[in-house]
Amino acid sequence: MTDGHKLPDVLSTDLDIVFVGTAAGKESAERGEYYAGAGNRFWQTLHEVGLTPRRFRPDEFHELRSLRMGLTDLSKFESGTDGEIRHFDLEHFAQNIVRYRPRAIAFTGKKAAAIALGKDGTDQVAYGRQPARDGFPEVFVLTSTSAAARSHWDIAPWAALADWHAATRSIPG
Repeated sequence: MTDGHKLPDVLSTDLDIVFVGTAAGKESAERGEYYAGAGNRFWQTLHEVGLTPRRFRPDEFHELRSLRMGLTDLSKFESGTDGEIRHFDLEHFAQNIVRYRPRAIAFTGKKAAAIALGKDGTDQVAYGRQPARDGFPEVFVLTSTSAAARSHWDIAPWAALADWHAATRSIPG
């Protein structure tokens, strides 16, 4: 990638949901594909809760845009586990939210949500739909689909996002 990003942003101005991770995992960065790690449940979960009509493969990540969904990370230049990442580009993230104006942001883990929302730690973030913020899209905090976070797995926040999406997608933004 010419810009040095581990993974490209998948963004446009007509998105219903943008999934926001902390950073690309090692395998995702090596393959150049979102949520490509062995045992990661992201693609399975999207289909399981009804956000996608079939189970996509990591190499099909660009196709989410056709379903009005996008992808980004808070750290575009580093890869690894949440504990390994040290630099987050919150300005880039905020600029993208203002520029593309998705209807919802879905953080794929508490760490990404805590960083982006200015919280001191993950214990200050609850899973699920967050309280409304003026001038900001809907915000959901989802359980991590990483195999490393399997002990915290709960599909309920993902199902709540899918329910919101089904109930609101026909409403013009």
